[in-house]
Amino acid sequence: MTLPQAAPAQGGLEQVAVVDRVASLTGVRAVAAILVVGTHAAYTTGKYTHGYAGLLGSRMEIGVPIFFVLSGFLLFRPWVRATMLGRPAPSVRRYAWHRVRRIMPAYVVTVLAAYLIYHFRTAGPNPGHNWIGLLRNLTLTQIYTDNYMSGYLHQGLTQMWSLAVEVAFYVVLPLLAYVMLVGLCRRQWRPVLLLAGLAAAAAITPIWLTLVHSGDILPDGARLWLPGYLAWFVAGMVLAVLQAMGVRCYGFVAIPLALICYLIASTPIAGEPTTSPAKLSEALVKAAFYAAIAALVVAPLALGDQGWYARLLASRPMVWLGEISYEIFLVHLVLMELVMVEVLRTPVYTGSMSALFVLTMAVSIPVSWLLHRLTRVRT
Repeated sequence: MTLPQAAPAQGGLEQVAVVDRVASLTGVRAVAAILVVGTHAAYTTGKYTHGYAGLLGSRMEIGVPIFFVLSGFLLFRPWVRATMLGRPAPSVRRYAWHRVRRIMPAYVVTVLAAYLIYHFRTAGPNPGHNWIGLLRNLTLTQIYTDNYMSGYLHQGLTQMWSLAVEVAFYVVLPLLAYVMLVGLCRRQWRPVLLLAGLAAAAAITPIWLTLVHSGDILPDGARLWLPGYLAWFVAGMVLAVLQAMGVRCYGFVAIPLALICYLIASTPIAGEPTTSPAKLSEALVKAAFYAAIAALVVAPLALGDQGWYARLLASRPMVWLGEISYEIFLVHLVLMELVMVEVLRTPVYTGSMSALFVLTMAVSIPVSWLLHRLTRVRT
């Protein structure tokens, strides 16, 4: 996933502690991007089917929920602060413009490059490689269909479903903030009431998952729509409220708990190694555990921890990787396929996961840096 860095929410911070915390939040993006590359290495080499070890590899998709929690925290925080301080709400127009200019330039370049590359090479079925598929992918509407897998799925861009979900959250967030802070809290700082409202919003996810697994009520692509993942974003929004309340969380507690939850989620209780589990019970367990894991990973950084965990993620290498994490997310699948075929020369679903991961990162980092330099927001 997502994935994009919420730069506008980071501006205007004066205290050194806050600056350090923002640096660590950028650094954790590197962790999320690395996990996303890792899970795709597990899938591409077929290791995801190898028992519990395979599930551990497939569950590295937890990088996507981490991106979603970060977006929920960073983007909802200005609305929370404005309410707490009695100031006007952030400009929706400015917010929308910042989201577009942060996301779209690098994304459009990546999509056009992928269509150009796969025009000259074949890497298995590629149903989205047509003009309609190009339009759908460019507008991030490829998941809004009843035949996503056989209609608009494009080689090298299969991870973009999560970016489509992320953008849907960008669209919904101002309305959600209005409902919570104006409709529910009446523009008053009522954190307990706000947290209750967010809990109700998070309940949309299990309701949606129930509908998705109830037969043919919804289109096939509905399993990839925002309501099914809203709880992950809401977890980040909750962190924004807790930060404003002065709540603290420490890495030496949160990270071991996150690891324990990860090990539990890597059992069959959360379903087969696939984006959308077949059974409702598995989907519900997966959604809950992923929300908890991602929130625990982000919480110490969002809630004032200055210990070893925050210092590690605020280090220069991690922050540098975090700054290009969105671009790594965008380009790594195309490059992974090229590494698999042209460098390792091994068939799909075979070979070394670690070798594919290392070589893909080695190629993706300079390409991502270049894409970042060419398309980054200049102020």
